[in-house]
Amino acid sequence: MPNIKPISDLRNYPAVLQDVAVGSPVYLTKNGRGCYAIVDISEQEDYEKTKAALRLMCCLNEGKKSGEEKGWLSDDDVRTHFRSRANGK
Repeated sequence: MPNIKPISDLRNYPAVLQDVAVGSPVYLTKNGRGCYAIVDISEQEDYEKTKAALRLMCCLNEGKKSGEEKGWLSDDDVRTHFRSRANGK
């Protein structure tokens, strides 16, 4: 069951923070509407890693689609491209 509290409960923030645990965030409401979530820091780090992996997968999928539609580059073309970038050209 989600742990939902009004934001005014933060006046006694140690009690609110005591309820935060991995897999058990505390949701804060403002004027009866969801506004904030307090999560354990390790859970936030996992969330950031998952978000980064998802962005990478999206970019890889875009590259695959581009290769299938426009054709793939040869190994030599890729090496030439990155060598020219490394040399500032």
